[in-house]
Amino acid sequence: MNLKTINYNKANLEKGYTDRILHINLTDMEISVKEIPAETRKMFVGGRGYCLKLVYDGTTADTTYDSDENVLAFAGGPLCGESGFAGTGKFIIGSISPLTNTFCDSNVGGYFFPLVKQSGFDAISVTGKSDKDVAIVIDGDKCEISIENAPEIGNTLFEAEKLVEEKRGDSKPSNVSFVSSGIGGKNTNFGCINSVYFDVRRNRCRAKQAGRGGLGTVMNEKGLWGIIVKYDTSGGFSNKPADRKKLRNAGKELRNVISEVDPKSMRLRQQGTTSLLDMMNSNNLLPVNNYQYGTDSREKNVSGKIFEDKIFEQSKPDGCFAGCNLGCTKACEEHTLKTGPLSGKTIAVDGPEYETAAAVTNIGIFDIDTMLEYAWYCDEYGLDTISAGVVISFLIEAYERGFLTKEDTDGIELKWGSPETTMDLLHRMASGEKGFPSLAGQGIRYMKNWIAGRVSSRNGRVKEKVLEELSLFGMECKGLEFSMYITKESLAQQGGYGFALKGPQHDESWLIGIDQLNNEMPTFKQKAKALKWFPLFRTWFNIVGLCKLPWIDVRHPDAAKTDEPAKNLPTIDYYLDFINATLGTEKIEEDLLEDSERCYILHKLINIRQGYGTREHDIIPLRAMAPVFINEFESRKDYYYEYLKNETPNDIENKSDVELLKILQDYRIKQYDKLTDEVYREKGFDMNGIPTDETMIRLGFNNDEYMEIVRSARTNK
Repeated sequence: MNLKTINYNKANLEKGYTDRILHINLTDMEISVKEIPAETRKMFVGGRGYCLKLVYDGTTADTTYDSDENVLAFAGGPLCGESGFAGTGKFIIGSISPLTNTFCDSNVGGYFFPLVKQSGFDAISVTGKSDKDVAIVIDGDKCEISIENAPEIGNTLFEAEKLVEEKRGDSKPSNVSFVSSGIGGKNTNFGCINSVYFDVRRNRCRAKQAGRGGLGTVMNEKGLWGIIVKYDTSGGFSNKPADRKKLRNAGKELRNVISEVDPKSMRLRQQGTTSLLDMMNSNNLLPVNNYQYGTDSREKNVSGKIFEDKIFEQSKPDGCFAGCNLGCTKACEEHTLKTGPLSGKTIAVDGPEYETAAAVTNIGIFDIDTMLEYAWYCDEYGLDTISAGVVISFLIEAYERGFLTKEDTDGIELKWGSPETTMDLLHRMASGEKGFPSLAGQGIRYMKNWIAGRVSSRNGRVKEKVLEELSLFGMECKGLEFSMYITKESLAQQGGYGFALKGPQHDESWLIGIDQLNNEMPTFKQKAKALKWFPLFRTWFNIVGLCKLPWIDVRHPDAAKTDEPAKNLPTIDYYLDFINATLGTEKIEEDLLEDSERCYILHKLINIRQGYGTREHDIIPLRAMAPVFINEFESRKDYYYEYLKNETPNDIENKSDVELLKILQDYRIKQYDKLTDEVYREKGFDMNGIPTDETMIRLGFNNDEYMEIVRSARTNK
């Protein structure tokens, strides 16, 4: 049943833009189409920049994730949806997060936003709340937008094809896509949003996830089942570039590099991102038992090679959007579920991605069937696999170390390496079962406080002291759970997580590869500089609508001949050709970084406005810097002994392991503090992490409203 329908005049898509935004207010059931101001386009470009601007303009310092005025924003970018280049299906979803209480965004692939763009929109803004579940439907063929009652298709992913069949009419199923969440978004703070599309090669619907920050929780809070888009793509996908030939040549060059390099290195086309399991495990970077350990002999049971040979079907290309030959979106076509409400059903599993598989190793489980089960149910429920896994691993360790009892857990015995315990708790969290499972679904920041209160009541201990102890191994920063890399031995990645504006998510600063694996920035100064330029490169991909993997994981053969191989500059040249061919401009590398930096500063300003943007919020748990407990230290005792002997000025002879551990912890904390100072200088911040007036003016943020945010923060520090 349609609740509201409007027709619109479709804007022409030219040089990557339609310059139109679709506004939906679910409280009043209002639909409007507006122009995007030229100044907004110039300052914030698209994608993540547009999401930031929409959330900044629509919210205040008092806005929380469940406020009516909170904005749930969707945006591609000028390069999103161009099939003549690899990795262009990406778009951004952003909002005030239930986990971080400030802006958080997540990038996701698939056909959803390319279809939205072809339908005439560069961004979508959803505000307000509906008192019943509704869906927004964009019909780009009819130039019609409607709000209607939510589809009655049961479980979103399991029955997705039914919705596609219902909506496609005489069109191809590949011309319909949608975003939605599930019951996990209703019952936890880390609900994800699924981007669902029909894969003609596999003849079924597939899904990619905007996982981080609880955006699915925001969607459910608004009463929004999802957004469905339909557009006839018989003419293909094109952003109507200024120079089609130049764009095609750049796309061809990048595809040639991917074809040459990937089979010899990451093998993403064959293994997907599960190829990282072997790489991380062999370098002490794979999280095991809540990030206590970085390697485990059982990893051989879940290696990328096994996924390649036995799980993934190699006969089918697996790009998540047209034109990408990296093809890392792998799948298992047949897995019979062993647990949960659909036990006994045979389903297809998309992925698992590395982050999902490593979330399972972090619980001490090295079993492919469990990884497939966990991956599918998280997607089906609409749960972030990362946050769910890190929460479970934290709770197991808190239980093991005596902070939690069976009384606290409602009788659940938490233990490492138990698929039964893990899946049981996952199902209970997703369903919102009252008591401990429902509490666990609020995230680590909430659970640390809850556990500290229980310990205090039970033992009479000071709650703040217990909270300090839990914070040593509660792997969150800014309220967001860590993604899946051990950072103890990579100072650069520690900073990459700590200084990441959304919280410890690798899409902003994935420095493990160039720091620890390749040792391409051995000096302290190089690490600090990288912590400025690397996030800006990464942000640029998010604002223009691109996947980062062809840049960061496919090193151009000529990169080694440049002064800074880590920047992969020969490939950056292809992206420069791509953006200039699309827009008809003559941008250089510095222009890309400046475009990025403006978006970075706007995110910083939102964090400061919401009360989370200063130095104390860049502090990371001790476990991200060093071993916390003696068992961790002793698992690599010889390594740490040599490290202390060579790196620190301390006399370590005849010291006990406990004494050596304390020396190591103190040294690592000082190093991180020193890095913080240096990175703030590189970024143009003061020592409290607040942008200086000079930085604000240089980037065009010198109006009174923006300047008041930073000046008030300096006054109140």
